[in-house]
Amino acid sequence: MPAALSVNLNKVALLRNARGHDVPNLLQAADAVIAAGCHGITVHPRRDQRHIRFDDVPVLAEHLRRHHPSIEYNVECEAHPDLIALVLRVRPDQCTLVPVTPGEVTSDHGWDLPREGERLRPILDRLRSAGIRSSLFLDCEPERAIHAAHIGADRVELYTGPFAWAWGTPDQAARTAEVFQTARAALDADLELNAGHDLDAHNLAGLRDLPGLQEVSIGHWLISRALYVGLNQAVRELLGALNPS
Repeated sequence: MPAALSVNLNKVALLRNARGHDVPNLLQAADAVIAAGCHGITVHPRRDQRHIRFDDVPVLAEHLRRHHPSIEYNVECEAHPDLIALVLRVRPDQCTLVPVTPGEVTSDHGWDLPREGERLRPILDRLRSAGIRSSLFLDCEPERAIHAAHIGADRVELYTGPFAWAWGTPDQAARTAEVFQTARAALDADLELNAGHDLDAHNLAGLRDLPGLQEVSIGHWLISRALYVGLNQAVRELLGALNPS
């Protein structure tokens, strides 16, 4: 099955918050990218609420369930009690747990497994009991995928920042090999596989044959590209890059 494209709406919310009020509107943005063919919507609320706010999360959930029931909803968040409580209340299709360093501009590393595993295990258990698929954001290191399986994750999302930055450079082959090695380790451990961070319509070519890839989540490049060509065209470019006919 072709990999799914989940569109991250954080940058739409960031632009809205910069001016206040409700322009651009998150629900209209979701409708637009879904109409263009994406398969899922991702949001990443943070405690400082600098882009997606806590109150956006249930509003988007209700909108998707009412108007787009086949579209998957993925909530990314740190393993903080307030955010886990929000996820359990909203019950998205998937919760991607992401480590957060105070003051970071964006996510820049995966979970340090096995060191942080016992802290994550009970959260993964609660997500499973609520019927929410769990995913752990991981650096491309095969042994970390194996530990993610041991503590009960359903999926891992491979942090593709280093792969993306190396695209078109002498490091491309080595970074791509790391992604593929970690993907194979995840599959061998009976984990499903997602990927995300700094992916675009160019470097997605390196992931087309990634074994077991279920989903990629892309936000920054898509919204940036949409400034020039519009949301519809930006989504279509990503879909074409991900699953060329």
